[in-house]
Amino acid sequence: MRRFISLDLPIPFPPMEAKLVEQVPGESGWQYEPKWDGFRCIALRDGDEVMLQSKAGKPLGRYFPEIEAMVRALPETRFALDGELVIPIKGCLSFEALQMRLHPAESRVRKLAADTPARLILFDCLAIGDERLADSPLSARRAALEAFQARCTSDGPLLSPCTSEPEQAARWLAGAGGDLDGIVAKRLDEPYRSGERAMFKVKTLRTADCVVGGFRYAAKEKVVGSLLLGLYDEAGRLNHVGFTSAIPAVEKTALTRRLEALVAPPGFTGNAPGGPSRWNGERSSEWCPLRPELVAEVRYDHVTANRFRHGTKFLRWRPDKAPSQCLMEQLRPETVPPKLLAAMSYS
Repeated sequence: MRRFISLDLPIPFPPMEAKLVEQVPGESGWQYEPKWDGFRCIALRDGDEVMLQSKAGKPLGRYFPEIEAMVRALPETRFALDGELVIPIKGCLSFEALQMRLHPAESRVRKLAADTPARLILFDCLAIGDERLADSPLSARRAALEAFQARCTSDGPLLSPCTSEPEQAARWLAGAGGDLDGIVAKRLDEPYRSGERAMFKVKTLRTADCVVGGFRYAAKEKVVGSLLLGLYDEAGRLNHVGFTSAIPAVEKTALTRRLEALVAPPGFTGNAPGGPSRWNGERSSEWCPLRPELVAEVRYDHVTANRFRHGTKFLRWRPDKAPSQCLMEQLRPETVPPKLLAAMSYS
């Protein structure tokens, strides 16, 4: 555990992390929380000295000056807290707006902070005043965190909801949309285990039917490496929304022949993949456009700026579905469950 500046204040670096599991633990002794889709942030203060630290140990204060100012204005003058930075826009959390903050120009960051201010959601407590809590069980840390947040004004940090009921956690997960990355489960009797995957997380996964508008060859052989996925917008344009490379090896040779028979420009008629469009596949960054005839169902986790943020998992072909039925509306962000929204009170 590092020390904050020159004083005896613990910094949780690296912070406690979560291990991905398929189901929410159902036995007693667990606390369940939403897993927010934002930037992990450790907030530390000692008097006028404030530090916002990223998950990787990098300073975040210059990118979120409004949060730094808010932390400096809190009634408590000495603390170490764990939380998540989010930017709410029209009732939803925008990961794209967070990414835009990582800008080298201070003037640009200040403008964004004024136009789309961030909020800090707290979910753990390492120290308050002279009380060291990192080695205390989660039940004690949560009680201290709730007392801390109760002393803050409405424009201060938000408190992430929690429950000890696995049924409630399952309902949160089932109703979660773009705002939540899933559900986190923590043992109530355990200390803050810095650097360990001591929590469990269950991620929110959704599916979409996409048109295969192109493909890329693998880097070292003349077989398909990834499928480029598209969806139609209201104007009838096919927009590139992501890719999938999770193609079974036994299918690649036959699939490559099938794809090569469909090669024809332009592939995508709206937003297209980055890089030039080539037919010879000399480099893996180049892609081959296809006639929009194949539909694939894929599983994804997050959408940012109308694109899958990560690679998707190929599930199956959909010969029963017309490409024209694969619309962008599949990716419209769902809102966070109403009870969670009310609990967070962001707007």
